[in-house]
Amino acid sequence: MPSGIVFVLVAAILWGTTGTAAAMAPGVGPLAIGAAAMGIGGLLQAAGASRVMFTHRGALTAQWRTMMVSAGAVAVFPLAFYSSMRLAGVAVGTVVSIGSAPPAAAVIEHIVDHQPLSRGWALGTTVGVSGVLALALAHPGQTDPAATTATAQPVLGIALGLLAGFTYAIYSWGSVRVMRCGLPSRPVMGAVFGLGGILILPVLALTGAPIITSASNLAVAAYLAIVPMFLGYILFGRGLATVAASTATTVSLLEPAVAALIAVIVLGEHLPPIGWLGLGLLFASLVITATNTRPTTTSHLGHQTSGAPNRAVAVAVTVNADVEPA
Repeated sequence: MPSGIVFVLVAAILWGTTGTAAAMAPGVGPLAIGAAAMGIGGLLQAAGASRVMFTHRGALTAQWRTMMVSAGAVAVFPLAFYSSMRLAGVAVGTVVSIGSAPPAAAVIEHIVDHQPLSRGWALGTTVGVSGVLALALAHPGQTDPAATTATAQPVLGIALGLLAGFTYAIYSWGSVRVMRCGLPSRPVMGAVFGLGGILILPVLALTGAPIITSASNLAVAAYLAIVPMFLGYILFGRGLATVAASTATTVSLLEPAVAALIAVIVLGEHLPPIGWLGLGLLFASLVITATNTRPTTTSHLGHQTSGAPNRAVAVAVTVNADVEPA
């Protein structure tokens, strides 16, 4: 299995713990949880990569348009994602948000970068989205505990889920685009998520008061910021350095599978047969995606030979192997 897919897979495993962790802080609203996780996690990304960001400051500045678009998407994603689950229910919000990201990433790559859509990617994504849908059907009555009949707005929730999937695809694609202009993953992810964290801090200031009312709420927020967001996105960035955004978002469809397994093992929830079918489809999606990649070339700064001109040199990255149009 390509190393980039392994990095994204481990990131998806970490992301799959967010639902169980957030459930341990029922008094904290979804906007506050999302803003704390992504905001603080993004600032930690920037702090950890500050030295390499300074080293590559010229190249980062040259890509400021893509960086700002990606950072804006980072700030919008958690707000749209958690609000979607609140308004449409956890199952529907998760399916729409995560399931819409791979097609959105592929369309962006196809339109902007003229990257062909592969049949292998299309098959893997179709199987993966079907698995996410099966998991959702396994919990048809699952809703946000804070939601009420008066606040439930499924149409708006679905629209926000589509926005979440689109913004997830945007910052994944944008990060890959900047890396392929010749930058390593650490300064790119540090800059994108650091800027995104700054943009989302006002939301945390307005909604985050319940986080500091108890030690347990603070511990949950700290865990979400450090483990799924900080460590998870470091791994995701390492993966994006060697796989296409559409491939990475397809592999990350395993996140709800991890969440379901944690619910069964840790919380003692019952998973009906259709849920186990969904898990099987998601793991089949991973196998299909992993076996339909091949090396191609892009550019990467910082690996020039001594005395070489200051220009990018080609290194191998992994993209969709089957390049016949889907």
